[in-house]
Amino acid sequence: MNFETKKLFSAMLLAMATTYSVPSVSEKFSVTPSVAQELQDAITESDEFLKRINVIPVDEVKGEKVLGSVTGLLPKRTDTDNEDRQTSEVWSLGSKNYELFKTEYDTHIRYITMDSWAKFPDFQQRYGNWVRRAIGLARIRVGWMGTQAATKTDSASNPNGEDVNKGWLQHLREYDSGSHWFDGSSGTQVANKIRIGAGGDFENLDSAILALKQMIHQIHRGSKDLVAIVGDDLIAEEKAALYKAMGQKPSEKERVEKEVVTKIYAGLPIVNDVPNFPARGILITSLDNLSIYYQTDSWRRQVTDNPKRDRIEDYNSVNEGYVIEDEEKAAGIEFANVQLPDGSGGWA
Repeated sequence: MNFETKKLFSAMLLAMATTYSVPSVSEKFSVTPSVAQELQDAITESDEFLKRINVIPVDEVKGEKVLGSVTGLLPKRTDTDNEDRQTSEVWSLGSKNYELFKTEYDTHIRYITMDSWAKFPDFQQRYGNWVRRAIGLARIRVGWMGTQAATKTDSASNPNGEDVNKGWLQHLREYDSGSHWFDGSSGTQVANKIRIGAGGDFENLDSAILALKQMIHQIHRGSKDLVAIVGDDLIAEEKAALYKAMGQKPSEKERVEKEVVTKIYAGLPIVNDVPNFPARGILITSLDNLSIYYQTDSWRRQVTDNPKRDRIEDYNSVNEGYVIEDEEKAAGIEFANVQLPDGSGGWA
């Protein structure tokens, strides 16, 4: 790190210490709940998808869900001459509880990168945005790919953070014996394979989404806020089918692109701009049914200069977890089992 960068970095550390109300950020410190909320808000702002779901502070590592959804029958009449009126609980049909796990978001930035950033007037903001963006994207990836919260994670064996935490899809796999999760173990032509395409288990994306929609509880099935989150491979296959139908006319390219991303599938709009969503995945739910909970007073941070490795190291940890507020309002497909036409009459 050159001399000018060192001055800017030192000024940034002083500014951070002031923000966090600590003597120095070079030693591990606890982030106060109010500042943690501001940090969480900044991470949420780093990605459009995070803005559309819930990021919620909670006091305890384990507890009851915060939002849920409104269900059940409320209107009634009572013979008050003979009995008292009774209130009704119109709360979620799904599971009630959540659990958080300590998650470490430790990153480093090399001196050479810091030297490059020092040439810009927004040096401190650029650094902060980079760290927050990294945390935001990592959160989303674990939300889709996480299957367990291991005592010690292994990124070599779990490159997508599968062992960091239980994500939304894993919660859906485990809920009610998998009644809202289609894995192809039954009802398909080939066991544990889900073939989407002409001659397969589902003729196209539309029919696959329709089948999944039927797995949602009937009280939610007609909700106007339901969407289908769809992976890139399935969108690409849909486009390929349209191109084939239109004879590969270059003039039709723009129309095909628009047709796929704006089409209503089984009565649902598709969402395809979600980072790190499985390429062959489908999840039907409302976006406000997905949440990330974090413990308000659990954020810890430390920013240090490590000359032995020519880099700045930024250590962050927080207790957090992924929540589907009402599993009855969600249904998904086992993306690892999805097969698409390989172009030669087979499936891959």
